[in-house]
Order: sequence, then C-alpha cells, then structure tokens
Amino acid sequence: MSYEITQESFVSTYAELEPLYRSHYAEMCARLAAEGHQVSPYNPRLDEYAKASNGGWLLTFVMRTEGKPVGYCNVYITNDMHNGDFIAQEDTIFVVKEHRNGCGRSLARAVHDELKARGVKRLNVTTATDLKVKTWLERQGYKHTAHCMTLAL
Repeated sequence: MSYEITQESFVSTYAELEPLYRSHYAEMCARLAAEGHQVSPYNPRLDEYAKASNGGWLLTFVMRTEGKPVGYCNVYITNDMHNGDFIAQEDTIFVVKEHRNGCGRSLARAVHDELKARGVKRLNVTTATDLKVKTWLERQGYKHTAHCMTLAL
C-alpha cells in the first residue's frame, strides 16, 4: 500500500480529519481512564488552532492512501524562551489502527525533514495515547529527556 504525506492547513483539513481526531482523543481518554484520570469530552478550541495555523506556527501533516486520510501530525514551532533556539512541540500524531504497519515512520520522517529544512533544532514529543510508542520513538533517534507527570485536581 502506498501513502502520500502532505503538509496542509489545519483550517482546510479539519473537517476531513475530524473523525480521526475524535478516534485519537477517544484512545487517549481510554488509556488515561484506565489509570484513574478522567478527561473532559472532545471539544477542541478550533479558533486557537486556526489562529496558530494561519500564523504559521502550527504545521499539519496529513497521510493518505487512495485519497483517504489515515494519519496526521500537528506540530507547533516556536523559539525557546530560554535561549532563542527554533524548536518544535508535537501536539498530536496519529495513525488509524488498520494502518499501523510501519507507515508512521514515513509520517515522522516527513515531519522531521520539514522541521530540519526550517532550521528547527529540537522536537519534543509526549506520548499520551500509547506508552509503548516510547520504543518506536527511541528507534527513530529520540532520547528520554524528561518525565511528564499528571496530577488530577
């Protein structure tokens, strides 16, 4: 199966990707609920996503096969507040279950290539949906640099 990965506007792709966003969010909520964390229902701040996308600091990558979206990645780019380095923070990366057969590597490579071309020095990723992704990230060259802890208040 062949996949096409393109960088597109969040605003122009949201309607098409919305079922994938909901599926991703549901997987994340189920994992967190299993650990005793309840998460509010899906209600994205579309105006803020649009502002970031239109401002050029939110990049959206879409992976399709036969014209149908099967994965996506949203990445914020900014300057590090401590030293001015150009850095990126992954917002979401998701591939539908039926296509989790290695194509995520191609999606990640497309994101990495674009970020490098823009002069980004670091990409920070948080795994919230599937903690086993840690091993996959390590194979991509990621290093463990911090812990993310959650306290329900």
